[in-house]
Amino acid sequence: MQCEKCGRDLTVWDVGFYKKLVNRGATAFCCMDCTCAHFRIEKGRAWEMIRRFRQSGCTLFPPLGEDDTGAPPDKRD
Repeated sequence: MQCEKCGRDLTVWDVGFYKKLVNRGATAFCCMDCTCAHFRIEKGRAWEMIRRFRQSGCTLFPPLGEDDTGAPPDKRD
């Protein structure tokens, strides 16, 4: 899948974030950068939102592991 705005290949994080903010039933998606730009959200804030969504059990993102901080592996401190 590719972003509807910029054409970038999408990740599970892009799709989950788009579905959470726009529409769970969406079939076309935007990448996180384009979604953040549309909603005027800084990308760091978006990752914080994703962390909280995952910690609260949101199934639009990969489940938390035992030692998981909630952020994806490449966004952890």
